[in-house]
Amino acid sequence: MAQQRCFILAALALISVQEAAMGDNGSVDWVCVAEDVAWAPRDSCGEVVFDGRMWLLGGWLNSESIGPRDVWSSSDGVHWSEATHEAGWRHGDLPTAVVFGGRMWFMGGWYAGRLPEGCAGSEVWSSQDGVEWDCATEQAGWSPRIGAAGVVFKDKMWILGGLEQYFFGDESHLRNDVWCTEDGATWRQVTDRAPWSPRAFHGALVFDGKIWVFGGGNYLPTYRGYNDVWCSEDGLHWTQVTEHAGWAPRIWFSAVVYRGCMWVLGGWANDPSRNFGDAWYSRDGLQWHELRTETIWSQRHEHSTYVHDDRIWVVGGNAWPLVDDVWQLSLPQDWSGAG
Repeated sequence: MAQQRCFILAALALISVQEAAMGDNGSVDWVCVAEDVAWAPRDSCGEVVFDGRMWLLGGWLNSESIGPRDVWSSSDGVHWSEATHEAGWRHGDLPTAVVFGGRMWFMGGWYAGRLPEGCAGSEVWSSQDGVEWDCATEQAGWSPRIGAAGVVFKDKMWILGGLEQYFFGDESHLRNDVWCTEDGATWRQVTDRAPWSPRAFHGALVFDGKIWVFGGGNYLPTYRGYNDVWCSEDGLHWTQVTEHAGWAPRIWFSAVVYRGCMWVLGGWANDPSRNFGDAWYSRDGLQWHELRTETIWSQRHEHSTYVHDDRIWVVGGNAWPLVDDVWQLSLPQDWSGAG
């Protein structure tokens, strides 16, 4: 009943939003379309939009057990279908996921939390339906890692940075290398040391004909958070757009492109420990503006974010506790933001 009530309220709120005059930030709002859905509350999933659906891959439930390997999808954010309960890959925590060549790709990730067998992976898997997964390589050219950023750019998949050891490592395990592939099996190292500092849990997007990298840092043993912004036209030569963006330094946030802007949503920082519940956008990577709305999802990190059905969706994540709610934001096509 709670899910049905939330959906009805969401539909009414969405109609109201669409009928309102949407010329400025105050006329739009986030809408909850589901308070809880079919999959268990979680964070740190792989997420892609594929074949007209939002896909949720694996994730994290706690650090003292083997993580989930299930695959779920939804076209409306309310009704989710489980494609498989146990996918072929096993490193389901903080993987890198993209869509390329008519397939979903799942790369790297962490296995088994803080258990003795905990480890990062460098396997590369792909699927056309979320049920059957094919392993392109059990050991990619890049070292096993979690929290790497991934994009599709110039007809290739790209892996940028990441962390080789999650709970048991140090800063020597952080990477700022850049790799690309045309088939998922054979990887070429573009650079072993990009000018942006080694990091994990950062954002990467393709926007305005460039790869963009921003934020991120490290979790253990010493927290480090960045809010710098970099871009590149080839993955080798990088330009620092700003050392300090308008949003606070953070890790474990989401990043998408929507309405001609790059977006940064939520995340976590440890100075002091806090989740973020904010949404920032930029048309150039230099000037960032916060979208302030009356209603927004609770402060959280490692949520899944999609651009689907001409909306931004924020799904699940860690809001202390883990959640499985679903939110959406719809901006008019002529929305101009703050600049």
